[in-house]
Amino acid sequence: MAVERKFVAEGVRKARVEKHLKKELKRAGYGGMDLQRTPLGTQVTIFAEKPGIVIGKGGKVVRQLTQDLATDFAVESPQIEVQQVPNPSFNAQIMAERLANALERGWYFRKAGQSIIRRVMEAGALGCEVVIAGKLTGARARVQKFSDGYIKHCGEPSNTIVEKGYAVAVKKLGVIGVQVKIIPAGAKIPDHFEVTAKREKPRVIEEIAVTAVGEEIIDDIPEGPDDFDEEKLLGRK
Repeated sequence: MAVERKFVAEGVRKARVEKHLKKELKRAGYGGMDLQRTPLGTQVTIFAEKPGIVIGKGGKVVRQLTQDLATDFAVESPQIEVQQVPNPSFNAQIMAERLANALERGWYFRKAGQSIIRRVMEAGALGCEVVIAGKLTGARARVQKFSDGYIKHCGEPSNTIVEKGYAVAVKKLGVIGVQVKIIPAGAKIPDHFEVTAKREKPRVIEEIAVTAVGEEIIDDIPEGPDDFDEEKLLGRK
């Protein structure tokens, strides 16, 4: 049971670190993190839309985050690396945070969801799905789903290809959960195939001129009138 408990403890620690970074780096456009253990310590890669806010003035914010990970979450020798998100429209976490902010500012949920899908698909994504759950218009909670393009919901592709993001919008009637799924452009979908027509090489037909008299084939046809021999032509001796 020691190995199982170790895996569970690492999963819980990773979830707590993810929650802490979402809260602290909300203004920086937090787009997710990657946690890997190395011989020198723990490598923490933070993806953000605005890396300057994550680093802070003189590296103040990064040093504070490193201290928090070491003391509050028992991360062994954390080493933080900040990377900028190349295309925020393909990052599901950033899109989920933007959708949650739009709902908190008073946007109608249909308009906000459709605008996020339109932006993602115009960027060239293969598919996008937005799920909004909570007290949207009345006292009873419900779930509203918007989708466009192609989305995988099960199997290994749903874990390896689909980008997932989750955020929460706090409103007067209660909290609204937002989930965004994106298949970015260039993703290799296992059930996608292309049919190409095979071009056949043109057949070369060689025409051979053969002159036959009766059942015999004559190869030595006389070239001029002087060489014409009627008996030879008819096969007579």
